[in-house]
Amino acid sequence: MLKQSAWMLIPLALLAGCNDDGSESGPLTLSILHINDHHSNLEPASQTLNIDGEETEFETGGFARVVSKIREREAQRENVLKLHAGDAVTGTLYFTSFEGEADAELMNLVCFDAFALGNHEFDRGDEGLKQFLDWLSAGSCNTPVLAANVVPEVGTPLAPTAVDDYIKPYVIREVGGEQVGIIGIDIANKTRNSSSPLASTRFLDEQTTAQTMIDELEAQGVNKIILLTHYQYQNDLQLAQNLSGVDVIIGGDSHTLLGDFDAYGLTAGGPYPTEVTNADGDRACVAQAWQYAQVVGELNVQWNASGQVDACSGTPHLLLGDNITRTDETDTDYSPEGSELQAIMAAIESDDQLGIVTPDTNAETTLQKYTDQLDTFRNQVVGTATEDLCLERIPGTGGRSSIAGCDEATKERGGDIPNVVAQAFLFQSKNADVAIQNAGGVRTDIPSGPITIGDAYTLLPFANTLVDLTMTGAEIRQVLNEAVDYAHAPDGSSGAYPYAAGLRWEVDMTRAAGARLYNIEVKPRDGNAWRALADTDQFNVVTNSFTAGGRDGYVTFGAVSRDGRAVDTYLDYAQSFVDYVKGQGTISKPALEDYSTQSYTPPAQ
Repeated sequence: MLKQSAWMLIPLALLAGCNDDGSESGPLTLSILHINDHHSNLEPASQTLNIDGEETEFETGGFARVVSKIREREAQRENVLKLHAGDAVTGTLYFTSFEGEADAELMNLVCFDAFALGNHEFDRGDEGLKQFLDWLSAGSCNTPVLAANVVPEVGTPLAPTAVDDYIKPYVIREVGGEQVGIIGIDIANKTRNSSSPLASTRFLDEQTTAQTMIDELEAQGVNKIILLTHYQYQNDLQLAQNLSGVDVIIGGDSHTLLGDFDAYGLTAGGPYPTEVTNADGDRACVAQAWQYAQVVGELNVQWNASGQVDACSGTPHLLLGDNITRTDETDTDYSPEGSELQAIMAAIESDDQLGIVTPDTNAETTLQKYTDQLDTFRNQVVGTATEDLCLERIPGTGGRSSIAGCDEATKERGGDIPNVVAQAFLFQSKNADVAIQNAGGVRTDIPSGPITIGDAYTLLPFANTLVDLTMTGAEIRQVLNEAVDYAHAPDGSSGAYPYAAGLRWEVDMTRAAGARLYNIEVKPRDGNAWRALADTDQFNVVTNSFTAGGRDGYVTFGAVSRDGRAVDTYLDYAQSFVDYVKGQGTISKPALEDYSTQSYTPPAQ
């Protein structure tokens, strides 16, 4: 069980405007170092940046660089809080194999002052989350785990004796002689419907809960308040404007890059930080730090004695390595040297957002003991991609792919690789006529070249099996519209957007709900031509066990399953992709006519 968090030690009857020793609150300058959505991405990745007009590839990120950067910035600042805004787990073989143990051990090298639960923390259910939090509490950090709007039932794994055994609503940290309240908020509907919590675990309204907690902190004399949310950037902006007493929101879930990266070929979702006006008419500052251990955010906040934010500024630090390559006119990769390398380094040094970061040695050693266990298994090559297979969820939204040019390539029809995954599932399910796969279940690009077992399990990291559903054409039409509506809903998930094999359609988000996905055509497994889907048709549909249970907005799938028209094949979905690639030898993009989304019209602005 977790040790008692600091929030329980703060007296509950303090005078407003005073510290716990009775003294008046004063001004405070605070630096917040933060990450979010690292999703078990513990090893470095790569990123192509435009440096002086030339595409330049860097090794980037990795948790050892996160540890190093946070320690560097912490040493240079007087008052610091270190925060993680959720979704620490799920996404790579490190989670598939170690269930969060590797993530927890590396997080404890940072010693976060607070960690907010994200939706993916519940991917192994309440029992799996309990195990992860036990690992997180095994060190000396005693990081408080926050989610004010998550209420487990007493007697269940997360609340064996009391509702707050594992999850606290907030923590109060004393920094620079001032009390700072940190409130955790998880995205309720998405976690409830797009993960695997117990039915007895309640998820409360985000805004109502946040205001209740702010009021409770203010009643204790705490007038410097941070929300640590896993609630998406746009939702955070709205939340900040609707709440009284909120000063700062450090967020996650939407994987939003903030800052000014246009010159480097990266599209940011807004400035870092983004300033809005809260319900009191005071300044509130919102920040997020992209994804996958690629960025450490540094937000500097100045409060006055009344608890109002006088100023906020900061830097999203993109973590670069010194392994740098370019491509010459013959498409040959090379390492720049001499004056060319000096020009690259000068460009990096001229922008605080960029920096060469040496990985922390202790973190590398910690990670290596897990990596050694994975190498033999994951490095087995099972096939080849003849071209880049780009990741995207909703067509035209961009930002999911790490391959240059993919955002443009996926504008019209969405991702390549989700379509290929659907093809693989249709191939592996011997009884299915068509396949439907949610975009969020597919987690990465597949670049041109060899495909390994590790690639497959990074692509499809969840504990899912393939499930066959017997459905009518009317039910298929209904579930596809449920999915596309949920993918665009403010409290939904972009990961619900549907991809398919043997089905294709058009999407127009300006049409009425329930009819936005239309002109559905079908070409069953053994069919030779596309034809209109009829409501009276009956097909066997293969999907993953997660959506088959009605999750991620696929409500009709859940109804079909409860009706007894579902058969679990017990085929692991990542292994099914491995077997498909082995059987095909090579894989490539579908023919244009076989993409599930044939045209897409975005919502009206």
